[in-house]
Amino acid sequence: MWRVRVGDEAVTAEHDSAGSSIAFVCAHGAGGHMADRGVLAVSQAMRAQGVDVVRFNFLYKEKRSGRPDPMPLLRKTIEAVVARAREELRPDVVIIGGRSMGGRAASMLAADGFACDGLLLLAYPLHPAGKPDQLRDAHLPKIETPVLCLNGTRDALCRRDLMDAVLQRVGPNWTMHWLDGADHSFHVLKSSGRTDAEVLSEIGETSRGWVERLARVPR
Repeated sequence: MWRVRVGDEAVTAEHDSAGSSIAFVCAHGAGGHMADRGVLAVSQAMRAQGVDVVRFNFLYKEKRSGRPDPMPLLRKTIEAVVARAREELRPDVVIIGGRSMGGRAASMLAADGFACDGLLLLAYPLHPAGKPDQLRDAHLPKIETPVLCLNGTRDALCRRDLMDAVLQRVGPNWTMHWLDGADHSFHVLKSSGRTDAEVLSEIGETSRGWVERLARVPR
C-alpha cells in the first residue's frame, strides 16, 4: 500500500503485481473506488494477462465524499500516482486510463501530451445517461498516444452510433472494441447467453493483444 502526495493531501494506492515490466495505472469511476468490484475485476483480468496494475483513490474518495473532485484535481491525482509508479516500479511501459470518469480524466491528460505509452479506456462516458446531445468528445481527436477503448453495446453513457461518428475524427492510433451485450458496468443479461466473467475475460484478452503491440514498439 502506498500513500501518494497530491499537493498538501494524500491518496491511497495499491500495486497488484504480475511480475511485469508493464504497468497500468487504473483510475476508478465516479461512483466507485480503488477496491470496488469493477476495479478489482479489471485488475485481476489484466494481471492474468501479465500486466501490473496500480489502483488508487481520488481525493474525494479518501474523504468518503460522493462528490467527485474538479477535473483539474482528478488529473493532478493521476499525474502524482503515475510519478510514484515510475519511481517504485521502473516499468518499461506505462499505460494510463481506467473506468468511466477516471478514464475520461486520463484521456484529457493524454490529449495534452502527458507522457505515457498508451491509454486504456474502460466504459468511456461519451455522454451523460439520457443526454446524448452533451458529448464529451472535443479533446479525443487530439490524443496521439495509442488508445484502446472498450465499451459495452448496452452502455447508457456511450451510444454506439455517436461513438462511431467520433471515431471518424480520431487518428489510426485508436482501437475501439465493443463488448456485445455489456452495459456501463460490463454486466450482461442472462438472456444474452454470456456471463460477466466471459466479458472480463474478453477485456483481458483484448487488452493483452494491444499491450503486446505496444511493448514491441521501439522506444
